[in-house]
Amino acid sequence: MTHVPEPTVLASDYFQSYSVVGLLAVVGVLFVAVAFGAGRLLRPVVPTPEKLLTYECGVDPVGEGWAHTQVRYYVYAFLYVIFAVDSIFLFPWATVFAAPGYGATTLVEMFIFLGFLAVGLLYAWKKGVLEWT
Repeated sequence: MTHVPEPTVLASDYFQSYSVVGLLAVVGVLFVAVAFGAGRLLRPVVPTPEKLLTYECGVDPVGEGWAHTQVRYYVYAFLYVIFAVDSIFLFPWATVFAAPGYGATTLVEMFIFLGFLAVGLLYAWKKGVLEWT
């Protein structure tokens, strides 16, 4: 019978693999710090009144900072999210529907689910949410 020696795992071998990860993390942090430091040293610092103005989307700030936003944009976004998330539930249903023994039950459940969606869409339509005015 041949005796096979068991490999011994030393702590130095164990931590040597983590030292590579640590070294890469330190190099990454140093790279970012050097890039930001070089940018700070090389950029010109000339504050003018135009540079200190609030700037957004190429439009000069005129008037107050408070503006009214149309609620209909949020309603459209909310309806999109509702129907997009609900449509995600159709994919697991299709996989369960194909499984043996679940066909009729999952079909009835899906029609109930689609009925709730239709009622929500009908409600939004009756309220005039879907009309762009």
